[in-house]
Amino acid sequence: MSQQITIGLIGFGTVGSGVARTLLEKGRLLEQRVGARLVLKRVCDRDFRRSRGVRLPPGLATTSVAAVLDDPEIQIVVELIGGVEPARSLILQALRKGKHVVTANKALLARHGRELFAAAAKHDVDLYFEASVGGGIPIIKALREGLIANELDAILGIVNGTSNYILTRMRDKGLSFHEALHEARRHGYAERNPTLDVEGHDAAHKLAILTLLGFGVHVEQSQIHIEGISKVSQADIQYADELGYCIKPLAIVKQADHELEVRVHPTLLEKSHLLANVNGVYNGIYVHGDLVGASLFYGRGAGQNPTASAVVSDIAELARNIISGIGPRLRLDRPHSPRVARLRRMGDIETRYYMRFLVKDRPGVLARIAGILGRHHISIASVHQKERKAARAVPVVMMTHEAKESNVREALAQIDRLGMVRRPTVAIRTEAPRVR
Repeated sequence: MSQQITIGLIGFGTVGSGVARTLLEKGRLLEQRVGARLVLKRVCDRDFRRSRGVRLPPGLATTSVAAVLDDPEIQIVVELIGGVEPARSLILQALRKGKHVVTANKALLARHGRELFAAAAKHDVDLYFEASVGGGIPIIKALREGLIANELDAILGIVNGTSNYILTRMRDKGLSFHEALHEARRHGYAERNPTLDVEGHDAAHKLAILTLLGFGVHVEQSQIHIEGISKVSQADIQYADELGYCIKPLAIVKQADHELEVRVHPTLLEKSHLLANVNGVYNGIYVHGDLVGASLFYGRGAGQNPTASAVVSDIAELARNIISGIGPRLRLDRPHSPRVARLRRMGDIETRYYMRFLVKDRPGVLARIAGILGRHHISIASVHQKERKAARAVPVVMMTHEAKESNVREALAQIDRLGMVRRPTVAIRTEAPRVR
């Protein structure tokens, strides 16, 4: 007879109900594959009156967290309530009681990951969090185990499906940002208040986790440069396409010259880039290591079933460890990379830029703009003027060679004060097809 592994679930929302359904409906399949019966003993939530589409067997539902944390038979606690508190306190309690924990809580891990990892190590238990980044994509396991022999150079990720869906629809259907956002809401891809997604904060939480796992560096949200996609216009989508680029919402961590760049913003990618064809609600995470070279991890980054798949994967791995008598196998975060001495200031990064100016249609305008860029050591790679008949202002699109961010900011501030410039200049950074 198979050994029994007992599970307590805290949080019965969209993901929690998906996890419960998977454990209940796929119990026999999981037992065959894991070699142990995964028994869901308690499901804790504040309110069970709303239907989740899952019928729990009698005796499983409880509104008492203590019924999960104080039950000596429960070996694995799954936290799926989200937010920082009380999730942090509940996880710490579970770890102190010698229970393994599975969570999908990206905001909590981004802020308190080191504390939780230390508590797990102190009490000789494991904390698994595959579902915190990339939904069903096994990126956490890849960074912790599959790429353990690699020194990483870069992780570039499309890790927010809402933003990626909006930009994809703007490109494919010619929608404005607000039209694409409305469509995303209608399909359930965007929350009623989409700020966390479209302004880059969700991606920044995930980037903090990837930075810790990939480089052993803990970054606060205040140390991550964050820009959302709400200012990307249909015009920028079209001009980028004409120039051979697409615009993607990227989370970027790159190591160079003993410094680490950590930033989230819309980015122009050449159409040959591995991430350029990651569209719609899908996520893609590009990792470059010294041994493996470039790898791409692709799949659905959110939703009930993909996220439940990742949570159950963690439960299954913990169950195998328990029945085999294996303790925590690898440290949860990577040791601090000896190749990283400090975080790079955003003003010091260097990349190529797309710039769109809206200027009065008169002689000498390009010369004035080019002169200011040149004085700030910004070299122009190409210029495209979009003529509009009977228009008082015309768009001018430039691509630059590599330039320093602080120089670009200073130059654009000076350009935007010119009387011939009708609106603030749009500047979007680019990324090369591959990391060398």
